[in-house]
Amino acid sequence: MIRQQLPPQITKMMVTDRRTKKEVVRYEVVADAGRDPETGKRHQIRRRFKTEKEARNALATFLAQAASGTFVPRKDVTMAEIIDDWLKSLHSVRQVTLVGYEYNLSPVKQRYGSLPVQKLTRKHLDELVVALRAGGTLTEKGRVRRPWGPRSLNRTVDTTAMVLDYAMDRKLVARNVADQIKAVPRRRKKPDTYTAAEVRQVLDSVLGDRNEHLWHLALRGLRRGEIGGLRWRNIDFDSGTLSIDTSRAAADGVVVEDEPKTEASKRTLPMDDDLVRVLKRAHNRQAAEKLVIGDAYGSGGYVACDEAGNPYHPATLTHRWIKTAKAAGVRHIRLHDCRHTAGTTMHLRKVPIAVIAEWLGHTDASFTQRTYAHSQDHALTDAAAVLGAVVTARDIGVE
Repeated sequence: MIRQQLPPQITKMMVTDRRTKKEVVRYEVVADAGRDPETGKRHQIRRRFKTEKEARNALATFLAQAASGTFVPRKDVTMAEIIDDWLKSLHSVRQVTLVGYEYNLSPVKQRYGSLPVQKLTRKHLDELVVALRAGGTLTEKGRVRRPWGPRSLNRTVDTTAMVLDYAMDRKLVARNVADQIKAVPRRRKKPDTYTAAEVRQVLDSVLGDRNEHLWHLALRGLRRGEIGGLRWRNIDFDSGTLSIDTSRAAADGVVVEDEPKTEASKRTLPMDDDLVRVLKRAHNRQAAEKLVIGDAYGSGGYVACDEAGNPYHPATLTHRWIKTAKAAGVRHIRLHDCRHTAGTTMHLRKVPIAVIAEWLGHTDASFTQRTYAHSQDHALTDAAAVLGAVVTARDIGVE
């Protein structure tokens, strides 16, 4: 059998083995892999293999990748560097979203920041998910993390996948190992909502309370971030309207203000007479507090603020709502479920779904239908009575 001649890109040579210090045969592959995607310069591959077969297979792979533009040169870019580069590339992303991404990526950067992105494996990410799910890991500030739930875990994996997509675009990795990880299953609990009687019980209990206006706004469907970002300049008592143009949110303790996430969230809502009265009382109360404090009073003009005029931290609104619901003697529901209560209340009173969507600031009315228009036990009882009446009438021959 005639021995096949080596391609010009492969050279047989004798080299000294680093471990045994003996002379051994190696096959060196030198091939053109196209232009470097970042520098524009021609990129040359130089690799050594133990056998001729390995060298030939590698050469075929290199040439195919060079022809298709998928070749990934060896580089020492770390996970921390690629994460920072990706975050800097998000020029049009809202600040609150950017802070959320940084939070999602913080355990990745902390655990694997010094690891070259080309060496990151699925096993690395699986181990991180297991550790975060179990709890007990430390943050950069030394705080012990509580066990993360499915939503937070999936956000971290999804954000890491976006970073690795960016790395693929830069020809730093050949594939996205985060894409292989399945989402952690979530138990989707149906949101709790208050009945009309429970809403009245809450609002009656906070009558005269310094923060009563905040719970009126929540039970009329405003998001926590919208309540926190609302200023008195957004309230027009003459026209009886309030305008929503700012959201105040927090990620990992950092408070960020930005425009709402969608154009639909920027909206102007009419106020009913009761809400006007409640907001006027709050405005007058804060004006009196400002007179007492003087120049030291906060200058933000926030609707949701403390006695010194400083805006509430978003978490403070949540904590105060929990205390408010308990003091009112009603069952506990999340602050965000007050928003679900507003959507459900309008739905059960036959308000068109398109109107509910606009009121809540949704772009897609079908999302409103799926997520915010719920039933309640009393509505099911009414439905049973209607069906019972129809069946009974049929049994006695009444059409």
